[in-house]
Amino acid sequence: MRLPLLALLARGPAHGYELKQGLEQLLGAAYPQPNVGQIYVTLGRLEKSGLIEGEEIAQSNRPNKKIYRLTDAGREALHVWFEDPTDEPRVRDEFFMKLALAPASGMADQITLINKQRRQYLNTLRDLSKLAATEDRDNRISQLLIEGAMLHLQADLDWLERCQEELE
Repeated sequence: MRLPLLALLARGPAHGYELKQGLEQLLGAAYPQPNVGQIYVTLGRLEKSGLIEGEEIAQSNRPNKKIYRLTDAGREALHVWFEDPTDEPRVRDEFFMKLALAPASGMADQITLINKQRRQYLNTLRDLSKLAATEDRDNRISQLLIEGAMLHLQADLDWLERCQEELE
């Protein structure tokens, strides 16, 4: 949450609720909606780290609001984030850990685990397909997010098939 908030603040000063709305508008319904409380906690941490600075703004008939600005250190952290490639692939996968430990534990059957996971992925894929059909077509970022998630799920389904073939 830290770096996406910094990226939004690179556009200009904003308060926490504006940042929440910015994320929601950019990413659409496919992305888990950020909790405004989490945003304010993260903003507090970013401010303590010197990556942003806040300023209280008086409002008539309302409590003061705090507007946050990116500092030079924040801009540098954001620059580093955009320059560094993201680590992939996922090696720490909870499902794979379950699959690997099932025989030793004696508490789960590997093929049953694969079948349950496959159903979960297929249900999620169906939900994403519905979401893609209802999501704002003009929001290309949201559409790309949904498409990427669907492609990842398809790859995960292919991998489950491979696991089942190997384990049977």
